[in-house]
Amino acid sequence: MDALDHADEDQADLSVWTTAQVSPATQRRGKYTPESTAHPAKMLPDVARHAIEHYTKPGELVLDPMCGIGTTLVEAVHLGRRALGVEYEPHWVAVARSNLQLAREQGIDHDAHVIQGDARQLVTLLPRQYVGQAALVVTSPPYGPSTHGRVAVAPSEGIQKYWHRYGSALDRGNLANIGHHRLLAGFTRILAGLRTFLRPGGHVVVTIRPWREHSELIDLPAQILACGRAAGLIPAERIVALLARAAETDLVARGSFFQRDFIRKQREAGLPLHLIAHEDVVVFRTPLHQSISASAACRTHVHPLHCRPQNRRRAA
Repeated sequence: MDALDHADEDQADLSVWTTAQVSPATQRRGKYTPESTAHPAKMLPDVARHAIEHYTKPGELVLDPMCGIGTTLVEAVHLGRRALGVEYEPHWVAVARSNLQLAREQGIDHDAHVIQGDARQLVTLLPRQYVGQAALVVTSPPYGPSTHGRVAVAPSEGIQKYWHRYGSALDRGNLANIGHHRLLAGFTRILAGLRTFLRPGGHVVVTIRPWREHSELIDLPAQILACGRAAGLIPAERIVALLARAAETDLVARGSFFQRDFIRKQREAGLPLHLIAHEDVVVFRTPLHQSISASAACRTHVHPLHCRPQNRRRAA
């Protein structure tokens, strides 16, 4: 690691992205199929778009190892980049491919592919032609069903929640189903595997939605920073991506029904919680001069204790 690498790790920039000036539905209109709506944790298109515009140039490769419905890939091809995604759940693989096909039907002649598989096995899963090629990774860890989903009102049954899971809750191969400690260990393994496919000085952008457990706000961004360091990546920036519209004098929140309902109930119980109005965006980069070979990266193993959960903070 050179002197510049050390400087970047010690002094990370902080900035704010105004990524919710229009509603999520408006951001997706015309670029995503109706089936895309069902995914429980869709990345905000303007977050992916801002990252791609900021960290890449046309023609460069953008990678998402947990691509879901393909938001990162769709925004990349619309911006003239190449795109590669990995997705574990077969249903979301099909949806991501249909979204890319929609882009092609709209005249976007792109080089984009979605591969089905476990992102923890990236080094053996992705073709060798992609080694050292990616300029940017944009992704997000799964959080489980606590803040996701849609609602319906059934006669005599009240409000029902649906489309709030990534796949079968019994599938232990899905990172969303294996508990917080193992999720962080798995995500560290994914970050380590990404080093094989990133070029020197390439960036990794991780979007992280604040997450409450028993009314406690989990400091997931700090845990993801620890995971990135354990995987050999260099912290470069920590960013606030707004989930609320920045008006002239205040923020106009765009929280989901479940988030609003949770806040209302907590306030009625005497806890002064507020609606979450942003995502954290943690940005890493690879060393400017790679000191790890592709074959060495294949053998990378990180112990789960290197990024175990810690530092809960009370939501104010």
